[in-house]
Amino acid sequence: MSGYIESENDESITTELCSTLPKERVRFTYFMNAITFSLTGIALIPLLSILWEIFVRGISGIKWEVFVKSVIDNGFGNAILGTIIMVAIGAFLSIPTGIMTGIFLAEFGQTNPIANIVRFITSILTGVPSIVVGIFAYGIIVLTTKGFSAIAGGFALAVIMLPVIVLTTEESLKLIPTSQRLASAALGGTRFQTTFRIVVTAAIPGITTGVLLAVARAAGETAPLIFTALFSLDWSEGLLSPTASLPVLIFNLYNDPDPEKSQLVWTTSIILLVLILCVSIASRLVISQRRIK
Repeated sequence: MSGYIESENDESITTELCSTLPKERVRFTYFMNAITFSLTGIALIPLLSILWEIFVRGISGIKWEVFVKSVIDNGFGNAILGTIIMVAIGAFLSIPTGIMTGIFLAEFGQTNPIANIVRFITSILTGVPSIVVGIFAYGIIVLTTKGFSAIAGGFALAVIMLPVIVLTTEESLKLIPTSQRLASAALGGTRFQTTFRIVVTAAIPGITTGVLLAVARAAGETAPLIFTALFSLDWSEGLLSPTASLPVLIFNLYNDPDPEKSQLVWTTSIILLVLILCVSIASRLVISQRRIK
């Protein structure tokens, strides 16, 4: 008798799930979808208009010569090189420190009061304006070395990149199931072996995504580099001398009355957008590969 009642209940539930929705609910669904798409389109209008303006004004200036000449010769090769150097210095300083700090917070600092302080400071750093970071780097590096330099710019970018890497590393490690840690411990693995051979290895896609996002953010920063690396119209003489960068080039030459310099600004904007877009796409590919696995 109970089986008969259960079968009837199952049939009624199946019939209800397979039945068509009332017309009122269908109309409401279409109405809400229309509002969603309309608001999305409105939100995309400013972004698309900016991109369109940049590409229309700057695409004509893309020539091979601008990539190998300095700003003084109406090129931006030195700015590209300077950006790459300073981002590389920032990555060299922030990636190892950020990853190790994230590992400490996620794996060894759950009950450690110091970990709570580090986590709190890291969260604050994510909201600190970049110009404040530039002033900090100016006081630490520029005043100490008595000069603007690529090293000072790289240090400022490292401070900006660090909290992003720390927080993404910590969250990536927390997403690894506890069962993997227990399985490693059951097989005789020490805590150190479990952390670095099992947990960190499984979290590499998430950590890589955080690193790429931090690099993309650092590549587009302007204010910290104004206070630290300053700018150079010609090729840099070394890591301890003023160095050009793409964001600062745009900032310095935007109001230049020279038509060639104005054209250079728009072309530089395209190159900077493309660089950041490539890094962002790389991070998305890493995320997609992680989901597939």
